[in-house]
Amino acid sequence: MSQFAASPVPIFSLPRQLMTSGRRASFLPMSRAEMKQLGWDVCDIILVTGDGYIDHPSFGMALIGRLLEAQGFRVGIISQPDWKSAEPFRALGRPRLFFGVTAGNMDSMINRYTADRKPRSDDAYTPHGEAGKRPDRAVAVYAQRCREAFPGVDIMIGGIEASLRRIAQYDYWSDKVRQSVLGYAKADILLYGNAERALVEIAHRAAHGERLAQMRDIRGTGFLTSQGWRPDAGWQELDSTTVDLPGRVDPHPDPYAMEPASTAPAEDTDAVQPIRLVSAAERVAARKLQRAKTVVRIPAYEAVAYDPVLYAHASRTLHLESNPGNARALVQAHGERDVWINPPPIPLSTEEMDYVYDLPYARQPHPSYGDARFPAWDMIRFSVNIMRGCFGGCTFCSITEHEGRIIQSRSEQSVLQEIEHIRDKTPGFTGHITDLGGPTANMYRLACKDPKIESSCRRLSCVYPGICENLGTDHGPLIQLYRKARALPGVKRITIGSGVRYDLAVESPEYIRELATHHVSGYLKIAPEHTEEGPLSKMMKPGIGSYERFKVLFDRFSQQAGKKQFLIPYFIAAHPGTSDEDMLNLALWLKANGFKPDQVQAFTPTPMALATTMWHTGRNPLKKLARSSEKVDVIKDGYRRKLHKAFLRYHDADNWPLLREALVNMGRADLIGHGPQQLIPPESGFRPGARPAVARSARPAPSKPVSRGHSVAGKPHSRPAPQGKKTGRR
Repeated sequence: MSQFAASPVPIFSLPRQLMTSGRRASFLPMSRAEMKQLGWDVCDIILVTGDGYIDHPSFGMALIGRLLEAQGFRVGIISQPDWKSAEPFRALGRPRLFFGVTAGNMDSMINRYTADRKPRSDDAYTPHGEAGKRPDRAVAVYAQRCREAFPGVDIMIGGIEASLRRIAQYDYWSDKVRQSVLGYAKADILLYGNAERALVEIAHRAAHGERLAQMRDIRGTGFLTSQGWRPDAGWQELDSTTVDLPGRVDPHPDPYAMEPASTAPAEDTDAVQPIRLVSAAERVAARKLQRAKTVVRIPAYEAVAYDPVLYAHASRTLHLESNPGNARALVQAHGERDVWINPPPIPLSTEEMDYVYDLPYARQPHPSYGDARFPAWDMIRFSVNIMRGCFGGCTFCSITEHEGRIIQSRSEQSVLQEIEHIRDKTPGFTGHITDLGGPTANMYRLACKDPKIESSCRRLSCVYPGICENLGTDHGPLIQLYRKARALPGVKRITIGSGVRYDLAVESPEYIRELATHHVSGYLKIAPEHTEEGPLSKMMKPGIGSYERFKVLFDRFSQQAGKKQFLIPYFIAAHPGTSDEDMLNLALWLKANGFKPDQVQAFTPTPMALATTMWHTGRNPLKKLARSSEKVDVIKDGYRRKLHKAFLRYHDADNWPLLREALVNMGRADLIGHGPQQLIPPESGFRPGARPAVARSARPAPSKPVSRGHSVAGKPHSRPAPQGKKTGRR
């Protein structure tokens, strides 16, 4: 097995296969008739997806399909097949090389169900927004049907659903820990993260006759293997299966260590013993070589399924082994077999990103859909993705677990060229580009100042508990991109739709000026998530002071531009670590600042997220785990979840009965009244301080006395600034 080289061959430099004779399809075929028009009798690779097929780089199957086509492969797409039988999976015949299976741009369970586990009434990735066009846990269902349709066929699984379920993970919808998706999908190989590099290598190796199950030396992949399997005899296993044995800590190298160059016979006392000084570079190289051949064994599926502490420990270990520069392979027992996870993929270079995004996309839904409307397409058809990845590390978000923490940015030329393609090729374009962004709006070209430091770092976030001193925060390249983009002929306006990292933005007032002056259309969404230190510390988010500093600058520059513009803040209810008093203080802050949220978001435990670990285990994986480690307050009770959402919508009269009862139980009946310092009005005949006349069921007692520093004279109550320094919404 290779040593997972840190300098891989660029994906555009591999010799092109000659399957398609250089002919490009206007759309990748979804039927035998389309294959015939292209002169194909067989597809080399067939991609199965839970989304409708829109030939645009924002949709995973289009991006992957066009990339494989550019490598010379014949690629077909089976979109949203009826999974109730194997017949729809035979639509394009048996692929010559393999099936590639994904649930789509979203995890199928998140796509199909709300935070309250209720079925959604629509699906943004389906024609006309129709719900019910994909199964629960679509990756496993599709993979099983592919194997039923063509026994013995090679199957690869990937995309965000497979990526976030690569090891044993808590599943909110079944309320249990489920095994790796590899176990029940029966796939030959799993690709996680942004998989272009791994996919291209796998496709070329498959074209030369290698089976997917034999490919065990590729970064960003996982597979099932027999217990105790090793790539070769040089590998060592680091046991991290218990919290009492977290794995050996390598000692710091001795700078004065000296090694003999040769060994003289013991009896030759007069012989000169040559010695040499071992350089720091040699020691580092030796340690890197040893680390590259180390696999960390995390607690088995059977252990984490029933032991919350071991689950939290496994989650923490996985997140600490996420930097491509220093991550080790992971292995987790599942019964009599092991799930082996190779180190993460090396991020794409700017040249590789340009290559992927500059492919000849049709930039429209497949013609077979006619004039059907796709809500997701309506949202992004006039937007441009300028980067990927996020170093924020928000615990409730799974973007970093999928895309990684190293920012991958496109060049100015590539972005400007895509804007011109939108202008010239996308029907309905009126001159308005609706977004230049990605997972966040303002991480473009931001990176660690020293690649050596970046490759050795094991921090979960570059901006929490504060912005790392080694992180570059220069927004200059992004400002220049904005200016060049809006100067393009035919472009009348560019607004920013992605969430702004305000703690980074305040490091560059010029960026805020540019944003407020030219790129806000009345409202700008932003995500403080909370105001209180308790929940913010569990989210790895900055204190509300960072938001307030951003607001001061945003309001000043908006006024200077002669514009009346507003910030729309987002907040999360019922996040792990949030007390009832925290939500009360947030409601007071909202009222003092004149915010009346129309929609509120309750925390949803998504696979592999650190906040999900807190929610499931009641432990904090942000710190080293022990049996006696910190317990986290988890809001699972239906009453408390409703209460926390009600605090966010304190202005809604439907919530007042619940809030009145809660305030009385919390000893804060003084907040019931019509005064400016009070939160909600009283009911008719209600006397502050009196108990409700109707008997109530028992409610959880407050975990601590509520702060009395609530809003006074219309100003937010003061509190110590949280240690956090993080934001960004997914």
